[in-house]
Amino acid sequence: MFRPIALRGVLTTIALTAGLSAAEPGALSPERLKEYLRQYPDADTNGDGVLSPAEARAYWQKLRGAKAGKAAKAAPAPPAEGARGEASLPPTHADVAYGPHARNVLDFWQARSDLPTPLVVFIHGGGFTSGDKSKVGGRAVIQPYLDAGVSFAAINYRYRSMAPIQDVLRDCARAIQVLRHQASAWNLDKSRVAAYGGSAGAGTSLWLAFHDDLADPANPDPVLRESTRLVCAGANSTQFSYDILRWPELFGEEVSEKFGEGTDLAAFYGLASEAELRGITGARLRADCDMFGLITPDDPPVFLATKLEAGPITTRGEFLHHPKHAQAILERCEATGVPALADLPGLGIRPPESGPTQLRDFLLLHLLAQRP
Repeated sequence: MFRPIALRGVLTTIALTAGLSAAEPGALSPERLKEYLRQYPDADTNGDGVLSPAEARAYWQKLRGAKAGKAAKAAPAPPAEGARGEASLPPTHADVAYGPHARNVLDFWQARSDLPTPLVVFIHGGGFTSGDKSKVGGRAVIQPYLDAGVSFAAINYRYRSMAPIQDVLRDCARAIQVLRHQASAWNLDKSRVAAYGGSAGAGTSLWLAFHDDLADPANPDPVLRESTRLVCAGANSTQFSYDILRWPELFGEEVSEKFGEGTDLAAFYGLASEAELRGITGARLRADCDMFGLITPDDPPVFLATKLEAGPITTRGEFLHHPKHAQAILERCEATGVPALADLPGLGIRPPESGPTQLRDFLLLHLLAQRP
């Protein structure tokens, strides 16, 4: 029988193995980046399954700092960012509180427009145990949306050490509601909101897209009267479900057990025991977090992208971000009638050339197609 997968084992990348050397990144070719990701999966700080040059350099600096006073003192400086370095873009409103916790904050960039603008919301990755809205990527990522007349937001949320997964997901839902509540003040069209992210942020974006609307019209809190529904969503290196007991459906019992060591999954949902996890309460909570199972014909279009190859799973990072996750969502959407595009080169699945082939183009197409 499949044993419950450990919280650390499923939703975080592999911790740095003792004794690993802090090798300097050098010339960061795609092949070298792929090898660094295999050796140091923690370097993928946004959890999207792809190691960028900036992530590699930052991780090398982190390892170098950990060896301060030792051999790393004599190490050469990391490579310069060069022309591809991304300048920051100060938000119009920074660290806006959307809830009571210190991590319930968001940044907002307002597009210039005489008419209310659509909104794209970035949700960071990090296995629900790390990460930050600052991982959005700076001007190079945000400015194209603003230039298209689309406002942009990036949100933080509580980590799993602070709240069970169902409450973490609802942090992100409340952020969407607060942004809609600010529509008049920030010139937003609350009927045109999209979300995207990598890894944990990808799964959360899909959860928002597929979950029934959490709006409560009779709630005394005006924020909670707002809709949580999206016009579209994007997912880089997603998981297919946060009902982790379903993962053997994709990977089999042996692989799931090997890369899901431990028996503390009940705590992921704030439960006290495996019996509770598999009982009525656990089944209800797991179903509520199951993006795959929540898909219905009335859900919005989604774009799925995973760059990892689709070979045998040999690391926990591959377990978390294998393209089979996205393929499962794609096939469920196709069977249900939900529009979906996927860029999964490891499985030979690519979006048609006649439509948007990149996530940004997909989001803009659906947001701007509904312009009043």
